[in-house]
Amino acid sequence: MRGVTLKTMSVRTALMEAVISLGDENVGMAVIENARDHVPWKKALSNHGIDIYKLLHRMKTYDEVFPWDDITGEKRKAALFTSFEKAKKAAPKKIKIVWSSVSVPTDAHTKAMYVFKNTLEKLTNGQVEVDLFPSGQLFTQEGAQAAVKRGTLDMVYSGPNWIAQFIPKWSMFAAAYTFAGYDHMTKFFNSKDAQPLYDEVAKVTGMRPLGAFYLGTRELNLRDIGREVRTPADMKGVKLRMPGSPSWQFMGKALGASPTPLSFTEVYMGLKTGTVDGQDNPLPTDKNAKFYEVTKYIILTDHYVNPVMPTINEKKWQSLGPELQAKVMEALEVARDTCDTLNLKAESELVAFFESEGMTVIKPDKQAFMDYAQKMYLDNKEISGSWDMDLFKVVQSYK
Repeated sequence: MRGVTLKTMSVRTALMEAVISLGDENVGMAVIENARDHVPWKKALSNHGIDIYKLLHRMKTYDEVFPWDDITGEKRKAALFTSFEKAKKAAPKKIKIVWSSVSVPTDAHTKAMYVFKNTLEKLTNGQVEVDLFPSGQLFTQEGAQAAVKRGTLDMVYSGPNWIAQFIPKWSMFAAAYTFAGYDHMTKFFNSKDAQPLYDEVAKVTGMRPLGAFYLGTRELNLRDIGREVRTPADMKGVKLRMPGSPSWQFMGKALGASPTPLSFTEVYMGLKTGTVDGQDNPLPTDKNAKFYEVTKYIILTDHYVNPVMPTINEKKWQSLGPELQAKVMEALEVARDTCDTLNLKAESELVAFFESEGMTVIKPDKQAFMDYAQKMYLDNKEISGSWDMDLFKVVQSYK
């Protein structure tokens, strides 16, 4: 760089030489080679991780980086910094997304949140920053839903049971035995047929589901209640913890139990003290929350294939614009694959784990549970009267 003036080199090559003057000769020479190969200088700098704004600021502050020793050089310098100021004004605005969850660190959908964060921040070159708060650090399960609806939180895991409070027909997605298994659930909720439903949710609630991850298939998990449970009749009088929304509470009744609302963060102590007799969750959640420490039975009812839906405040979503929205969806797809794969693998291994912990794992009369649940839902017109049966047929076509 010493002794070189802008009379004998282009502004572009001068910029490349300036990289060397900033202390990284190897990168500087590589960038210069890019320039000689006719790679645009801004792209060449970016390719090698050079922050053009810091570089130009240094040039502006320390004139000795360039020997601007002639009139031509001064004119070029002025033109260069005019261009720089315009580029600075057009620089993308930094965006932050805050995501809260009550899930514990070892849950697959918590791990998926970190995959989403890392993937999106990489895809956007740091323009979007994702702040994660698992384990109920910011809100309870119920509080987080309300916060996203209000717009005081950006993202939450939601699902059919919460949405049904505002759009009653969603209760059919929250009903026991609507989905035959994982493939059935994920094919529908991640299909084009689900998109109009998500648009409606956004319009009604101000919250937009962005697809569905697989939380797992929910099974009954009980303390020692003095008997084994094999049919819905055996569930009579059992205080079964269920989340607080009406569709969750009715699911407890459809299983033959006496549903009791309790926040997820209080379930372990509730089981330990006998405040509740049992709870229902997918097997990976039972393990990660260590419910096996305070319960005796796992009853494999397979009563609910549980989607968990990354959901964003609608105003936040619209503020992102199409380009960033596409990158969010791309990052969520990577996260979904992580969550689903981990939970499917865990479910295939966990029966043996629970048995090794001294629990009794029971295969009940599943048909009896299915028949009882179907009758309960169809007889309760307050629940099933709002169902869209044409849509229900579409859902069943994804089996």
